[in-house]
Amino acid sequence: MQLKDKIIIITGGGQGLGRAMAEHLAGQGARLALVDLNQERLGEAVAACQQAGGEARAYLCNVASEEQVEAMVAQVVNDFGALHGLVNNAGILRDGLLLKVKDGQVSKMSLAQWQAVIDVNLTGVFLCTREVAAKMVELKCEGAIVNISSISRAGNMGQTNYSAAKAGVASATVVWAKELARYGIRVAGVAPGFIETEMVASMKPEALEKMTAGIPLRRMGKPLEIAQAVAFIFENDYYSGRILELDGGLRL
Repeated sequence: MQLKDKIIIITGGGQGLGRAMAEHLAGQGARLALVDLNQERLGEAVAACQQAGGEARAYLCNVASEEQVEAMVAQVVNDFGALHGLVNNAGILRDGLLLKVKDGQVSKMSLAQWQAVIDVNLTGVFLCTREVAAKMVELKCEGAIVNISSISRAGNMGQTNYSAAKAGVASATVVWAKELARYGIRVAGVAPGFIETEMVASMKPEALEKMTAGIPLRRMGKPLEIAQAVAFIFENDYYSGRILELDGGLRL
């Protein structure tokens, strides 16, 4: 589909990859609903999208809350009058080993660590996809839903919760692509590798060097490169049910 004047929701749109996606899609003329929990960052992202030539509005919403997601999607439709797409980008990290043994003492990943990541990174994707797809069908708006998975979905040490959530997102993408195709809704995903985000930039230089050394292209990806992949999925009407990997040749 052509991005100009299409209404697209981006979760986690106030910062990082979400903001990069928002600015890129805004530059293509998309009309955006940016969803986040940080009001200040949302305001900055909306301004950046407007500078890029698109329209954007801010929505505070916890994607792990069914009530908040239902209300947010309804408000977006009320504000814009239609809905053509969704980027499920919101996510959190609560990394840790399943078990850690030190001096004979065993510490364990807590249920809270597990549940927090599953709630946002998997349940949040389910809730947003369900509500957006329902509205698109109701309004007879065809379009696409793009899920942000990760190459960690294959299993990454220290990320039991994150890997499980991203694997769930990848498999759900295939299921939804099959189920929603009859309504003119495509579903696909992007699986980033190591990307230059604020969180990564705050790492110690030696850790960054070690991380980059394992990537065949010898560099991390740029947020714009992920944004370009998201735009490709929206624009290519035959791409559905697949996960596009952007990892510089790295496979975990």
